[in-house]
Amino acid sequence: MPKRSEEMLTDVWTSLLLVWITCVPYTSMTPIISQSKSLQTGSTALLRGLVEGQRILSRAKRGWVWNQMFVLEEFSGPDPILVGRLHTDLDVGSTPIKYVLAGEGAGTIFAINEITGDIHAMKRLDREEKAEYTLTAQVTNRDTDQPLEPPSEFIIKVQDINDNPPQFVEGPYRASVPEMSQVGTSVTRVTATDADDPVYGNSAKLVYSILEGQPYFSIDPNTAIIKIALHGMDREMREEYLVVIQAKDMGGHMGGLSGTTTVTVTLTDVNDNPPKFSKSLYEFVIPEELGIGQPGGKVKANDRDIGENAKSTYNIIDGDEKDVFEITTDAQTQEGILRLKKPLNFETKKSYTLKVEAANIRFDPNSGAPFKDTATVKIAVEDSDEPPVFSKPTFVLQVDENAPINTVIGTVTARDPDVTGSLVRYFIDRHTDLERQFNINVDDGKITLAKPLDRETDMWHNITVTATEIRNHSQISRAIVAIRVLDINDNAPEFATEYEAFLCENGKPGQVIQTVSAVDKDDPIQGHYFEYRLIPEMLNNPNFTIKNNGDNSISVLAKHDTFRRQKQEMYFLPIIVTDNGNPPMSSTNTLTIRVCGCSREGIVQSCNVEAYVLPIGLSMGALIAILACIILLLVIVVLFVTLRRHKNKPLIIKDDEDVRENIIRYDDEGGGEEDTEAFDIATLQNPDGINGYLPRKDIKPDLQFMPRQSGGPNGVDVDEFINVRLHEADNDPTAPPYDSIQIYGYEGRGSIAGSLSSLETASSDSDQNYDYLREWGPRFRRLGELYSVGESDKET
Repeated sequence: MPKRSEEMLTDVWTSLLLVWITCVPYTSMTPIISQSKSLQTGSTALLRGLVEGQRILSRAKRGWVWNQMFVLEEFSGPDPILVGRLHTDLDVGSTPIKYVLAGEGAGTIFAINEITGDIHAMKRLDREEKAEYTLTAQVTNRDTDQPLEPPSEFIIKVQDINDNPPQFVEGPYRASVPEMSQVGTSVTRVTATDADDPVYGNSAKLVYSILEGQPYFSIDPNTAIIKIALHGMDREMREEYLVVIQAKDMGGHMGGLSGTTTVTVTLTDVNDNPPKFSKSLYEFVIPEELGIGQPGGKVKANDRDIGENAKSTYNIIDGDEKDVFEITTDAQTQEGILRLKKPLNFETKKSYTLKVEAANIRFDPNSGAPFKDTATVKIAVEDSDEPPVFSKPTFVLQVDENAPINTVIGTVTARDPDVTGSLVRYFIDRHTDLERQFNINVDDGKITLAKPLDRETDMWHNITVTATEIRNHSQISRAIVAIRVLDINDNAPEFATEYEAFLCENGKPGQVIQTVSAVDKDDPIQGHYFEYRLIPEMLNNPNFTIKNNGDNSISVLAKHDTFRRQKQEMYFLPIIVTDNGNPPMSSTNTLTIRVCGCSREGIVQSCNVEAYVLPIGLSMGALIAILACIILLLVIVVLFVTLRRHKNKPLIIKDDEDVRENIIRYDDEGGGEEDTEAFDIATLQNPDGINGYLPRKDIKPDLQFMPRQSGGPNGVDVDEFINVRLHEADNDPTAPPYDSIQIYGYEGRGSIAGSLSSLETASSDSDQNYDYLREWGPRFRRLGELYSVGESDKET
C-alpha cells in the first residue's frame, strides 16, 4: 500500500476512535480487534497512546480493545482463515501472558494463538446453518494460569455470500380462471424463498419472469402475480395451460442464481354455448297400446359447455294435441324423454307433429347468444289388436229378492275397437260368483238369475264380467257388475229381545211393568210401523193391558195390586206384532212376567216363592247360618276320626332299633355257601367279568349292543375298574335317559388290609376276641357289647 494511502487510513482510524472515545464512557472500553495485518501496527500504537493518556485522567482500567469480527462463509482455502487478533496493553513483553478462548465453537471451529491472540477459523462455515457465534476471551498468566483480567464476550459473524438459489416451496402450483376473462385478470400468485441474507447485499433480492406460457399469461417481476395476457381464451378450444415461472436473485443481474416452478392454469367453464339438437327432425313409431307414462322416444341437444352450464330442459312448445304427450329431462344423460299422457287410438288419430325446445337451465346475461334450440318431432301411431271395450266400466243392476229363476237382471255390452271389428263373447268370472247365483248369455251379455236371492242375507252382489274376442281369446276385458237386491216384505216383526218383566206384589194399578219394542229384518222404503195387540183370547185380560207409546213401542200395565207369589209366581202375556208391509206380516211373541217381593221404594228383593214357607220368625240369613254351623261340625268330626285312625307310633325308640351308632341288625342269616340266590358268587370270584364285561342290571340287556372286550389283567385296580364301568355306562346306547344305579360287585385286589369278606377265611367266629373293642372308648362300647352277647349266645 502506498505511503499516502497508509496515512489517510491512519487518519480515518484516528478520527473514528476519537469519536468513539468521546461518546463511550471510559469504564466501558473494550479491546479493539484488528481485522488485517496491515492495520495492526498503526492502530495498536495509536491506541496505546490514547490509553496512556486516559491513565492520566482516570483510575486503572481493563486493557481490552473491543469490536465485532467477521468471517466469510464457504471459505475453502488450504490454510485456516484469519478471523482477527486480540491484544491487550498488558502484553508489554515483561509479563508472560496467554490468551484463552471459550464459548461456541471454541477449540473446534475457532482456534486462538495463545501468544499472539490470532483467531483462525478451522472449518468451512455456512451462514444458513449458523449466522453468528458468541465467544469469551480472557488473558491469564502463562506460568500460573491466574487470570490477569476479567473475561470479555464478543461475537464472530459469518458474512453471507450468494450460495443459495431461490426455491418455490409450495410448487408446483395449480390455478383456475374463468374462460373469456379480460386481459389483466389475476390468476394466482407464486412465492419463492432465498436462504441467503436479505440484509446484506442483493443475494436474496428476487425477480420473477415467465419462461413458458406466453403470450397467454404475464407475471409481475416483483409481486409474482400471474395475469391474463391474451383476450378471448376459450375453454372449448383449450382447457389447460402449463406456465413455467423463474425466480432469480441478485436483482436479476448476471451471475445471480435462479429457481423455477410450474403453474398449471385451468380455464373454468362459463355458459357461452347454447344447446344444439343433433338433427332438426325426429320421427318415432309408437304402438297404440303404449301405457300411460311409458317412454315413446328420446331426443337430445348437445351443449359444448360442461357441468351446470350444459344442463338443459325440454318442453313441447307447439303441435297438434300437445296434451297427449309430455317431455321430461333425464338428469343422467341430459336426454329429452317423450312420454304418453293420454291413451292413443289408431282408429281416431294416426299421427302427431310436435315442436320441441331445449333451453339451458342457467342463463348468462353477459352473453348475447341464444341459449335454446328447437326441433320437430313426428309420431306415427301403430295399430294394435286391442281388447274389447265395455260401454261402461261399471254396471249397476237391480233385482227383487223374490224374483224367480232365469229372471233377466240386465245386459252388459262391449265392442271390439279395432277396424276389423271382431265379435265378442261374455263370461262371468266365477271367482267373484262362487255360489253361481247368476248366469250370462255368451252372445248378447244378458245376466239372468240362477238361484233365489235373500236381501236379508246379502244386499249387494259384485261380480266381474269378461269380454273376449272370438278370433283372439287373449284379448280380454273386464267390467264390474254390481247387483242390488230389492227388498220385499217377507219377514214378520218380532220382539227386539227376550223380555222378562218383574212385577212387585205391592205395586199400584196402572204401574208400567215393561216397555216392549220390535224389529223387522225387512227395510221398506217408507220405514217401519208396528201395530201391537193382545191375542183375541186375552182381549179382556183381568191382570194386564198394553198402551201404545207412539214410537213403535208399547208399555205393559198392571190392572190391580193383588198379585201374590203364593198364589201365582209367573204370568205369560202373548202379544201380536204386525208391520205395515204389503202384504202385512205378523208374529206372536210372549212376554214373561214374574211376581217378586219389593221394598217400599219398588226395588226387587226376592222372586222365589220358597221364602214364604219358612217358619215364622226365621229369616233366610238365619237359615244359612244354621246350615254353615252343621257343615262345620261334620268336618270336625271327620277330621277327628281320621286322626284317631292314623295315630302316630310312640316316639320312644327301643334299644334294638336305635340306629344312632350306625348298627343295623339283619334277621336274615342267609343260606350259607349252598345259597346262590343271595348274590352272584361268580362275580366276586371273577371281578373282570365274562370276557371283561359285566352286564347292566338296571335294564334289559341287548345282545347286539353288548360290547366285546378282551380280558383284562388279573391285577386290575378298583379305580381303573370303576372308570371302565363308568365309561361303558356313559356310552351304552341301551341305557335309560335318566340317572340309574350301577351295581359293582368287585371289592378290589391287592389291598394291604386284605379282604373284608368272611367267605374266604378259614377261621371261625369263635376264634375272635372282641374284648379289645371296649378299650376303644365309649363310641365302640355298644359294638363290643353286641359281639360279647353274640359269643355268649353261642356258648349257651
